[in-house]
Amino acid sequence: MDLYESGELDERIDILEKMLTSCSLCPWECRVNRLRGEKGICQAGLDLTVNKSLPHFGEEPVISGTGGSGTIFFTFCNLRCRFCQNYQVSQHHLGSPCSPDNLAETMISLQEQGCHNINLVSPTHFLPQIVKALKRAVPRGLKLPIVYNSNGYEKSSVLQVLDGIIDIYLPDAKYGNDSWARRLSKAEHYTRYNLSALSEMHRQVGNLSLNKEGIAERGLIIRHLVLPDNCAQTETVLKMIKEHLGTTIHISLMAQYFPAYCASHHPPIDRKLTLKEYQHCFSLLKTYGFENGWCQEPEDSDETFVPDFTKKESWN
Repeated sequence: MDLYESGELDERIDILEKMLTSCSLCPWECRVNRLRGEKGICQAGLDLTVNKSLPHFGEEPVISGTGGSGTIFFTFCNLRCRFCQNYQVSQHHLGSPCSPDNLAETMISLQEQGCHNINLVSPTHFLPQIVKALKRAVPRGLKLPIVYNSNGYEKSSVLQVLDGIIDIYLPDAKYGNDSWARRLSKAEHYTRYNLSALSEMHRQVGNLSLNKEGIAERGLIIRHLVLPDNCAQTETVLKMIKEHLGTTIHISLMAQYFPAYCASHHPPIDRKLTLKEYQHCFSLLKTYGFENGWCQEPEDSDETFVPDFTKKESWN
């Protein structure tokens, strides 16, 4: 809102839109001209594409609260995770074109429905269009915190353009090993880009802060999904976070893995997580001194709660 009042938001939009002429929004730096409809690895063109928007109650408690998180699922993704639970959107590209004006209206609608925030899921490849929509939503009364819900494969130089725009960063720290990142997500140099991104996010918003109702207002929450057979290298991830960001950071240690998408054809991720595997990773939180965040149990995870993005009105 401050950037809108000062006019600087227009400058940020200009910076981001120029990146589309030779796309450099993410670490792939495909250098395609998306203004002309050219497509790179993520397969996103110029038109903003959205699959679903709704109050979401399945995020961390401080994000979902009692009114839900105003979640907007953007089509396409710059990763190719073999186990993606949202593969219908990220890999099969289900979604419909959405103008910045329509996206602004969606944000206002979610606010009017009582959501606690606007949760942008996989926004990186559509950042110019999203920030343009935010500019149009502010004079219409948008006041909610903005959540940047990301796979963590980001460029810190692009994130710097978002300083003062994003209130809450909700990134993944998927891997502690580049060979597994390459094998399972086709990501090059994931750990380097991820650490740089996490550091920039933390510089901007700091540790998590809550309002008097216990709802997140600002800060960083790092998600880590435990994978079978230690493919995610969880201990290395936690060491990295401790060394560079400290142990007061909020971590969401997730056990909801199951072999979605094409994972059933790719051992060792062709099975669900075991309780023993998760409990070992949970114990590492104490070993490295982390005290803030959330944990799951594998038996609490059920693939029936994964959204079916082919259904327009229904979540499951």
